Amino acid sequence: MGRTAQYDVFADEFRRHAVDGFYNAHCDRPACLALLGVVAGRHVLDAACGPGLYAEELVARGAQVTGFDQSPRMVEICSERVPAGDFRVHDLGDPLDWLGDCSVDLALLALAIEYVDDRVQALRELRRVLRPGGALVLSRQHPTADWLRHGGSYFDVRVIEEVWSKGWAVRYWLAPLQQTCEELFQAGFLIERLLEPTPSPEAAALDPERHRRLSREPMGFLALRAVRRD
Repeated sequence: MGRTAQYDVFADEFRRHAVDGFYNAHCDRPACLALLGVVAGRHVLDAACGPGLYAEELVARGAQVTGFDQSPRMVEICSERVPAGDFRVHDLGDPLDWLGDCSVDLALLALAIEYVDDRVQALRELRRVLRPGGALVLSRQHPTADWLRHGGSYFDVRVIEEVWSKGWAVRYWLAPLQQTCEELFQAGFLIERLLEPTPSPEAAALDPERHRRLSREPMGFLALRAVRRD
């Protein structure tokens, strides 16, 4: 949140974790990549690119990838992992003044919108750089899971501070699903598809009990595809 690159502190640990982590590798990445669809020959903007795990797969599928992240260390890791891409340090809350109007075919914003204070403005910038007919794929923590974990009113929009199981201290916005939908609408998007990803079949071998639980409860993420409202 704000100007603090929270993930910079544990960027290398996160890279090792996310490569085959249960939630990242077997819930969120497959859902986001499925919503992006065929990317061969298309220019994809990977906003908040992290250690480059999505970008790596997008390049392997034939996409031209441009990306950015608030964390300098994440950008270093991403550039090393995906030398064919073009990555830079940039805050999602700032204008994308280095990208022209209608300059990308698709935009990906995976598990990062909850760290942005002015989410509507950030989403408007992503819409600006998308070509007509372009789409944004966005994922976020599942708001029901957040509410079950933290309590209080589901409808309150509030800042959460917590320490995750690996000792990573984070701050982010907790908001109901309707808030995310409204922010997308205000930014000029219409939601085309929405998924509540369940774990991939391969994840059952990693943690059978977690696989069973997440296959029946909203405890992970949600992902959506939104198109420009022209």
